[in-house]
Amino acid sequence: MKIVFSRKGFDSAAGGGPSPIVDDRPVSLPIPSTGASGTTWDDLGLGELVAQASRGRHAGSGDCHHDPMFLTGGTCLFGQCGAAQTHLANRGVGVGDTFVFFGLFRDGRAPPHHRIFGYLAVEEVLVVADLPDARREALVRQRHPHAIAPQAANDTIYAGRGRTAVCASPALRLTAHGEKPSTWRRPDWLKPGELSYHDDPARWLSGGRLRAASRGQEFVTDVGRRAPPRRWLEQVIETIERG
Repeated sequence: MKIVFSRKGFDSAAGGGPSPIVDDRPVSLPIPSTGASGTTWDDLGLGELVAQASRGRHAGSGDCHHDPMFLTGGTCLFGQCGAAQTHLANRGVGVGDTFVFFGLFRDGRAPPHHRIFGYLAVEEVLVVADLPDARREALVRQRHPHAIAPQAANDTIYAGRGRTAVCASPALRLTAHGEKPSTWRRPDWLKPGELSYHDDPARWLSGGRLRAASRGQEFVTDVGRRAPPRRWLEQVIETIERG
């Protein structure tokens, strides 16, 4: 089994600032769209939060890249393409694996930090170019951006069970307290050499810390059948769903 730490949502480069924590719930703001989009921030009820987080650079009427897309009934659609999708494919990510979505958040005036805000347990891997017309049209009706206008030959949509966090639990915080956002308190089971894009030994710091890569969207670790990472993932999902 693979666990994918998947960076998503606003940050200082994409959007202009951290996503907010509102009433103790992390609200991941979709990044601005650079291609076809069927969704504005206003459509999602996020217009005011986007204006605040971007310090006026973006308005709610602007198009956003609504992805990952969390649907009613506890399901999720997530699209990837280009080099990032090639990385996922080369690492063998597919059915039975889990994306753990994280992003940059700020709670009021506190320093920003990285935290987990959602998950997707993969049940289907849909290569957009190979989809039957009816399935593609259904995804277009749901306004998934990777179905509306594929950006590369390898555009792929991962589908399955998934939810966003009900609260900003300390258990979902990745950033070590008192550190910059990219310095994480890593899970005990995650060892040097086990996370893609993090091969440099200098990233693995003393005290169980990890200096996360500033570039890259999808960080993959193959945990196989090991019990400790599976228990960690179960606890993360339970915290996301129940707080």
